[in-house]
Amino acid sequence: MLRPLYNWVLALASGPYALPVMAGVAVVEATFPFVPPDVMLSPMVLARRERAWFYAAVCTIGSVTGGLIGYGLGYFLTDVATRVLTLSGHAGALASFQALFAKYGLAVILIKGFTPVPYMLVTLASGVAHFNLAVFVAASLATRGGRFFLEAALLSHPKAKAVIDRHLTSLFIGGVILVIGVFLLVHHLGLG
Repeated sequence: MLRPLYNWVLALASGPYALPVMAGVAVVEATFPFVPPDVMLSPMVLARRERAWFYAAVCTIGSVTGGLIGYGLGYFLTDVATRVLTLSGHAGALASFQALFAKYGLAVILIKGFTPVPYMLVTLASGVAHFNLAVFVAASLATRGGRFFLEAALLSHPKAKAVIDRHLTSLFIGGVILVIGVFLLVHHLGLG
């Protein structure tokens, strides 16, 4: 079942609409609960390794743009931001995030921006907390860019696709375990 889905995503990733869809996903994911842009970035890099850095840059710009939208919602429309968090099942996130900001400040953005924790939590809460906009943008560029460029670097290796093709199921299971582990660690440390 995983193999046909993988082949379908690879075919979509090399299609004419892949780039604008990936950029759109990156913008939306930073503001509302949505699929992370990695779902598009990974197969696009595998399909066209020579464009890996370009794809990572588009993801970064889209994500930071979406982050600015989320920040603006939190800053200017706190009620809307609170509703979005509540509707997405993160009602208590704002209060805990504000406590984390008071205690750790920039470290919260740096940690959450790089991990698979929904980035919208960072963007909306940063706006509500009136976190310094220049620092927010710089941290977002560093963490989101770091994540997407690291992913592009790993997947653009000449043997990456062959390894993934050969070990798809094991890598998928390992990835799921890793994501769950990161969520549990972030929650255990009080950052989630």
